[in-house]
Amino acid sequence: MFPNPQAALPLTKNPTVKKYQNLAQQLLRAARAFNAGDEAAITKWTEKWVEPLELSKVTTKDAKRLQRMIDRKVDEVETFVTQTLVSKNSKRTLSRARYAIASVHGFKSWATFVKHLTALSQNSSTIARFEKAADAIVDGDLKTLKRLLKQEPKLVRTSSTREHHAKLLHYVSANGVEGYRQKTPSNIVAITKALLDAGANVNAEAVVYGGSATTLGLVATSSPPRNAGVQNELLGLLIDYGANIDHPTAAGRSSAVNGCLANGCFNAAAYLANNGAALNLEAAAGVGRLDLVEKFFNASGVRKNVKRKELVSGFLYACAWGQTNVVRFMLEHGVSPAVHRGDGQSGPHWAAIAGQLEILKLLLKFEAPLESKNMYGGTVLGQTLWSAAHGGDPKVYSEFIETLIAAGAKLNDRHVPVNKTIDDLLRKYGSVPEPTWYWYGEKPRN
Repeated sequence: MFPNPQAALPLTKNPTVKKYQNLAQQLLRAARAFNAGDEAAITKWTEKWVEPLELSKVTTKDAKRLQRMIDRKVDEVETFVTQTLVSKNSKRTLSRARYAIASVHGFKSWATFVKHLTALSQNSSTIARFEKAADAIVDGDLKTLKRLLKQEPKLVRTSSTREHHAKLLHYVSANGVEGYRQKTPSNIVAITKALLDAGANVNAEAVVYGGSATTLGLVATSSPPRNAGVQNELLGLLIDYGANIDHPTAAGRSSAVNGCLANGCFNAAAYLANNGAALNLEAAAGVGRLDLVEKFFNASGVRKNVKRKELVSGFLYACAWGQTNVVRFMLEHGVSPAVHRGDGQSGPHWAAIAGQLEILKLLLKFEAPLESKNMYGGTVLGQTLWSAAHGGDPKVYSEFIETLIAAGAKLNDRHVPVNKTIDDLLRKYGSVPEPTWYWYGEKPRN
């Protein structure tokens, strides 16, 4: 299916089956033109279709950011329809064109898409009301939501016709569902309570992220409610209404706590841990529960029944989240500072990503390798420079760089420009920034 449910495009204004049938025929003509040598045919078709849809849901006034968003979506859709219709083993037929369009809107088949469009034209249909209710949730329109739930009480337990089959309650998470609906209004806690009071199944599952995710798991791993400062309040409300905090695939492929640690939501992970969530080694290490981590080891080191995947992930999460006592204990009990998940991102790399200077110093005491490379070819110093260039605190990363160089990290005589603070520091050590054109394939300017 089209990259994932979250990537689904919004529908056109006043969508009809006829409008999309015509669109499918246009796509088929573009695919045939592409196959005949017109390499720009699908690009033109995609731009004409996608740009107005993306603009209809814009929330940013930053023109450059908006253009990047549109360009990414155009590329994403163009890649998908090209693979569907013009790749070596694809059939260039109208049915394939229809399938591509249905998929890009989040539907498994053309038939399901047609059923959805037909129902939307009937204001009193369950599907039409569901879509209005979903919009009301993300727009913070509690009055409209309550009216719709009163008109059709079963709506609160109805599933979306899109491939994720989410319930209305899942939309409060701003996660897993259509990307253009991933918003957290200021009254989202009141909206969530209204849905729960109306009979929403707090443990209902949606098919996202490779598993059966619950609302609690989606809220716990979602950035919009985290950024809005209501993540833990939402989690508390869901728990009060009986949410299963230990659902094994609450976050899709993992438990909620583990999912939090993997998605930059440490406070939510700690909140769930403090509210009784069961913790495996991975989760216990990440939230700093040394008392639990110790139980997975004996005098000889890690116990035989401990899965290596949990051991490695736990160590890396402890490095990323600054759990000094846990990292020290694991190192002292035989865990190598060089372990990684197969991507080369070792403990020092994770410490660099998260700006955890004390963790780095601790790892160096245990002879952490500095020249090992991650999957992108970056050493620990290389990762540090990348992190510094992508939002890292210059002061923190200056100390990182000095610590690494003092420990023997190799510094090239030229480097990708980072920022003035870091570039000036690197000059002191004999490395100068390359001209910008060098890194972006441009020709030098006279």
